[in-house]
Amino acid sequence: MASLKDIQRKIKSVKNTQKTTRAMKLVSSAKLKRTEELAKKSKVYAHKLTELLNEIAQKMVSTNIEGLDMPYFKDMANPKVVDLIFITADKGLCGGFNAQTIKRVNALRKEYQANGVELRLRAIGRKGVDYFKFNRVDMIDQVAGLSSAPDFEKSSALIGQVVEDYLNGKTDKIVLVHNGYVNMITQEIRQAQVLPVDHTSLALNNTSTSELEVEPDNDNTLLEALVKKYIEYTIYYSLIDSLAAEHSARMQAMDSATNNAKDMVKSLSIKYNKARQEAITTELIEIISGMESMK
Repeated sequence: MASLKDIQRKIKSVKNTQKTTRAMKLVSSAKLKRTEELAKKSKVYAHKLTELLNEIAQKMVSTNIEGLDMPYFKDMANPKVVDLIFITADKGLCGGFNAQTIKRVNALRKEYQANGVELRLRAIGRKGVDYFKFNRVDMIDQVAGLSSAPDFEKSSALIGQVVEDYLNGKTDKIVLVHNGYVNMITQEIRQAQVLPVDHTSLALNNTSTSELEVEPDNDNTLLEALVKKYIEYTIYYSLIDSLAAEHSARMQAMDSATNNAKDMVKSLSIKYNKARQEAITTELIEIISGMESMK
């Protein structure tokens, strides 16, 4: 049986942990509010960019303007090489946030391998990098520090290298996976095809009433610039979305840890009181026994 000092030491240790988890919850809550606001603003811009790209694509289809035969829009029925970009956190203590993303990546690995497709992993986030390094899975790209501090220039440079491989024929498809923010208590895995761009699945439909007019563009300068901006902002928004989900998951994890610590302190306190009562009772019995033996 543990001594009174051991139990007191455990109670003190748990209380210190409780203070830490409570502080981490408050920090994550504050960070979530800032990131959530940034995510909302970024989502509006991303939707407007998607609508514009879709509008131009639909106009080209309806007026038979060339442009959708660009490499950005050519989808291969049976891709031989697929680049999978996935985003995880740089830090832990956020429940199953990273595990869910890694689970989806592993499922895609099995699916593509079963179909004879070569999958090239591009990891963003230290936790994902560490997991696949530990399991000796090859990655052609490893980026740390970007998921915890999204930066448009850095993310654009990263996706620019991936797009260059796509245009040079080194890869046939680019897929992006991350754990996205739904609300303060919910996150969901999001999977998107970055390239080739599927204009049939974009936000608008063929019945758009926009007065936008698209004139022939022999070198597709406008469309190419718009597609590049669309791709760059897709990866940037995904980083922000993932960060908001990370803060949300960490806030929940720290809240659960704080409550568990509270329950543990309560349990240890009961255990301490019982042990103390037993010690007092034992001492009283010894004193009474001693007095009886002196009679």
